Amino acid sequence: MTLKQFLGKQFIDVIQWTEAEDGLLAYRYPMLDMEIQNGGQLTVRESQMAAFVNEGKIADIFGPGLHTLITRNLPLLTDLKNWDKEFESPFKSDVYFFSTRLQIDQKWGTATPITIRDKEFGAVRLRGYGIYSYRISDPRTFFLQISGTRETYYVSDLEGQLRETIVARMTDIFANSAVSFLDMAANQAALGLKIADQVKPAFAALGLDLTQFVVESISLPDELQKVMDQRIGVSMAGDLGRYTQFEVAQALPVAAANSGGAAGMGVGLGAGVAMGQTIVENVRPESVRQSGAPAASVAAGAKFCIECGKQIPGGAKFCPDCGKAQ
Repeated sequence: MTLKQFLGKQFIDVIQWTEAEDGLLAYRYPMLDMEIQNGGQLTVRESQMAAFVNEGKIADIFGPGLHTLITRNLPLLTDLKNWDKEFESPFKSDVYFFSTRLQIDQKWGTATPITIRDKEFGAVRLRGYGIYSYRISDPRTFFLQISGTRETYYVSDLEGQLRETIVARMTDIFANSAVSFLDMAANQAALGLKIADQVKPAFAALGLDLTQFVVESISLPDELQKVMDQRIGVSMAGDLGRYTQFEVAQALPVAAANSGGAAGMGVGLGAGVAMGQTIVENVRPESVRQSGAPAASVAAGAKFCIECGKQIPGGAKFCPDCGKAQ
């Protein structure tokens, strides 16, 4: 160390930090030889806290304001006494700054679907995602457990740990939940609060405060969603017999259009009605089918007019409604 460097570092007595970029959680103030002048001024701004580390141990935590540092480290006297060590002081100190502002719009989500037991469907696989916000609330704990002596520590360095912690707690809650999947959409806000309550202690153990947790979506994998859509369709159809009759009625205009001519339309109409009666017969209760009772709407031996499609007696030569020869 030159004499100029030695003298220069004795007059560095103002320590302060302004965040140069987003996502920076902890920052070690750069000091020559890690020596702090006795009586130096430490400026801590709003949305910051600072930790003074003396001889390897955290001595104090400072909140926003101007602070005077009084330590055992007397650089001028110590360096003069250690001239044979090239003016290296044996007493080392550090100041670490911590950003306490909210780290917003942090993403969480399930990497793979979570299999849970559902009271309505038996077992389902769920996936979910959302956002959360947090801040450093205990710099001492954060320094001891997370950032340590690193020069900088970023949000991205902590992201994976926090995300996996959230998913693990969410899995526990889903596994013990009595809420069916179909009711989860209506209870997403309550679900978010419950997950947050379970996650907060894990955050606090790292010196963090979870301030907001939002569940944006709970859904099924694509293949299960298709099965769910089919089940919903059947439920919306209600009575299967009426649903089948409706489908046949919808198909009749198509059948008539493809048959060609008025006679063809009558044949198509008659065939369509006959097909509808056959399907209705098949969806009748098993007890009725076994009894041999005919369908109520079709008389024994009856047939249908090739012109208007209405039911006529089996031996009739003309249609009693439209007069068409049969």
